[in-house]
Amino acid sequence: MAIASESALIVAFPDIEAVVGDLRQRLDPSATWGVPAHVTVLYPFLPPEMLRSLDLAKIEEVASTTPAFPIQFTRTSWFANQVLWLPPDPDGPLRQLSARLYAAYPQCPPYGGAISDPVPHLTVADGANIALMSEAEDVVAGRLPLSTVATELTVMTGSRAPGSWQTLAAFPFSAVG
Repeated sequence: MAIASESALIVAFPDIEAVVGDLRQRLDPSATWGVPAHVTVLYPFLPPEMLRSLDLAKIEEVASTTPAFPIQFTRTSWFANQVLWLPPDPDGPLRQLSARLYAAYPQCPPYGGAISDPVPHLTVADGANIALMSEAEDVVAGRLPLSTVATELTVMTGSRAPGSWQTLAAFPFSAVG
């Protein structure tokens, strides 16, 4: 197994993975690395060797004070012609979660500070052949809408090697209000 060189905070959606996982395995490199269907909350996070029990406790505190929330994925969208993704609706709870974690870890700006206002999204295809991604869009569109509930915040570590990403910890959100 490759040595973990990165970490990320995500909200994973196993039930959505069951619907788009086959497409992601073929068209999204992060799926082959072992990253499940998810919406990124904070990436890159701390280098894995810097993650301490105090950090995990802080992340757990944020998760435990975040109510679980329903999410729907009702349409597809694109970042240029490079990334096919599903927008979560509503995206407010994910934006708020990201903002809270960034406030707790200002040294870890979302996407390294490269994107001033990150858009919450669930990637289906990234950087693949445009014809294959367009076909995937048709397949996914036929499976929409997808409804789920965000129930936990996951800390993952890994590298860009196949199968390298692993769950370090998962912290449940509080009960739906």
